Amino acid sequence: MSVSVSVAVCTFNGENYVEDQLSSILSQSVLPDEIVIADDGSADATLRIVNEFVASHSTSGVAFRILEKSDRLGVTKNFERAVTSAGGDLIVLCDQDDVWHADRLEIALRSYTASPGLSLQAANADLVDENGAATGITLFEALAIGETDIRQINQGEAFFKLLRRNLVTGATVVIGRKLLASALPFPPEWVHDEWLAIIASSIGRIEMIDIPLIDYRQHSANQIGVRAPSLAYRIGRLLAPREDRYAVLLRRSSILVERLVTLSAPAPFIEAASEKARFEAIRARYPRRRLSRIRMVLREYRRGSYSQLSSQGNLDVVRDLLHRA
Repeated sequence: MSVSVSVAVCTFNGENYVEDQLSSILSQSVLPDEIVIADDGSADATLRIVNEFVASHSTSGVAFRILEKSDRLGVTKNFERAVTSAGGDLIVLCDQDDVWHADRLEIALRSYTASPGLSLQAANADLVDENGAATGITLFEALAIGETDIRQINQGEAFFKLLRRNLVTGATVVIGRKLLASALPFPPEWVHDEWLAIIASSIGRIEMIDIPLIDYRQHSANQIGVRAPSLAYRIGRLLAPREDRYAVLLRRSSILVERLVTLSAPAPFIEAASEKARFEAIRARYPRRRLSRIRMVLREYRRGSYSQLSSQGNLDVVRDLLHRA
């Protein structure tokens, strides 16, 4: 059975890089059927470059659709618009400033052909600087994603891994179209890749492959980027003010529970998400004075909440004890 492929590209003031990205898509060993380009109100030459590129590749055999927008939607809602407009059986998410390796689509098609029930595939990436020069590290290294994480995700434990912290980067993601019926609409409190991943893990299977399939460009204008967790960065996070972080996590957890109930997801997933919401509600109520919060933090530590539900595990115990209110 033939599988159709759409690429969903989101652009915003990407004049410096978007042509290279589009060229890399048309240099694939297996071409997509369609490229949907959703622009989020660019004020630079992005749309002119895109239109000129499309006009000069009209005989490529790939259908192009350009969606324009005068007012800003933001990253998550713009990706929602792009994937909703895509018509392929598989939808490949694409940032404007990366460069695809030539076999990205071929590998994705191979995986989905071998496993028709696959909901989402995520891959590794080579991190490059703004000029495309290799930085010497991969995306998984920067995010501290190890072999154990990959194995557990591929063995069906993705939901519980992703409930703690997101391990999926949208620029490397391919989804099956059927996922959209469960994932739409994207809640604004969630980033699109996090939401797609956690919903995919609750209704189907996720595959994570430790193969770099794109050059993931890091530069000052990244709307969403990645940084290696240096010691100084970790210490800064430990001591940073709490602000409304836990209130945000509580809202996100509550939204997830509501969607899982609507989807009639497996009971263990709903129970785990509900426990995550309870934990974040407790954290949101931690007293501002450090000494006053010790008992509450230690109670959650003994309960296992930190090891099972927080992004940094037991390191977050220290964070919650030391952060400034």
